[in-house]
Parts: sequence; structure tokens; C-alpha cells
Amino acid sequence: MCAHVLVAEDDEMQAELIRRSLLTEGHTATVVHDGAAAITAARQLRPDLVVLDLMLPVIDGFGVCRVLRGEDDIPVLMLTARSTEDDVLLGLELGADDYMTKPYSPRELMARIRTVLRRSGRNSESRQEDTAVRAAGLSVDPARHEVRCDGTPVDCTPAEFEILLAMTTEPERVFSRRQLLQYTRGLDRASTERAVDVHIMNLRRKIEADPRKPVRLLTVFGVGYKLRGGRA
Repeated sequence: MCAHVLVAEDDEMQAELIRRSLLTEGHTATVVHDGAAAITAARQLRPDLVVLDLMLPVIDGFGVCRVLRGEDDIPVLMLTARSTEDDVLLGLELGADDYMTKPYSPRELMARIRTVLRRSGRNSESRQEDTAVRAAGLSVDPARHEVRCDGTPVDCTPAEFEILLAMTTEPERVFSRRQLLQYTRGLDRASTERAVDVHIMNLRRKIEADPRKPVRLLTVFGVGYKLRGGRA
């Protein structure tokens, strides 16, 4: 069962652990770190499942779940350090399909995800819809692991793909090198934030007409990088 899972978790280390566990299980994953971004990503990507932390900034998990339930039937698995009965009941009343309290083991979380997906019948193998994310003339398809630039296929390394997927999901957002390094799975190996600069340089060669004068993948001096251009 291969699914596209949206992970909404403000703890970046925890989000990366969940993302890697999902990849190991054969799923694809998109990660966001606040409630407003979770709602936007859910509307645009229509994932098979949302793993939703309750203690999100901007809009908390309860608010996100309330919005999602008013618009779609995407399964929601809630995560929280709050384990009071009132919290659990509120989450379930809002329509959450399952509820896990922290701390939890990645194996248990993956087992719960398998159960929710099986129960809902929503997974990428059972749907033939378009799963690509589009922005700035780019199309990044997490289900097929394909990238196109103005309709032309682009060969990307795994790290380059992860960076483009993150940036096309949230165009105009400025990502720090540290954040992009996490998307390239750099937390468990001898990687530095300067490695991100190399990935960006290589991506510009592939998606910019003139890599020396980029119009898509821009540097925000002193902060990081952003993708210029709205979602298509």
C-alpha cells in the first residue's frame, strides 16, 4: 500500500523522523510546520492521509482538523503530548480517524497509519489522479518521483528532488539552509549546510535559462533560498 502522506509537525526533528519512516514503508511524504501551511498543502495536494500534530503554530491541530473535515474526507491521524480525555474526545468529535499521544515509537505510528489507510481505502495505488505539485513552471510528482520544467523532464538526484518538492509545495517561502538540509536527509550523515548550496547550484543548471541570473530559484541573502512563482 503506497500512499502520499502530509505530515504537519512543528518539531522539525520529529517531522524528519516521521518522513523517513514513511519513505522506508514505501510511502511519499510532504512536510509542513504550521497549521496554515497544512491547510494549504491539503487543499493543493489532496494527500491520502494527514498526520497532524495538535500543537501547531498559526492554526492549531484542532483548527486544521475542523477546516479539513468541512471540505474533504481526508483521513487524519492526530499526534499530541496532551493526553487528557477532553482532548482525545474533542479530536475524535472533530473527525480524527485515530489519535496517538507522545512519546510513541515509529513502528507503532507506521502500524496505525497502515490501519487508517486500509480502513479508508485511500492510497496512491487505488487513485489515478494527478499527484504533481506545480509552481514557477515546475511540476514535481512525489508519487512518480518525476520532475518537469516547462514540460521538459529533468533528471534530479534524490536530494535535489526533495528540495524541489519542498519549495514547490510552498513557493515564495524562504527556506534556510538548515531546513533544506533536513529535506535532503542530512541529519544522519556528515553533511553541512554548505552542501545545500551545491544542490541549489546544480538545480539552477537544470531549471534556469541562465544559472548565473536565476529567475526561479532565488537567493535571499543572509537567510536562504526561495522559489519565485505561485502555485499553478
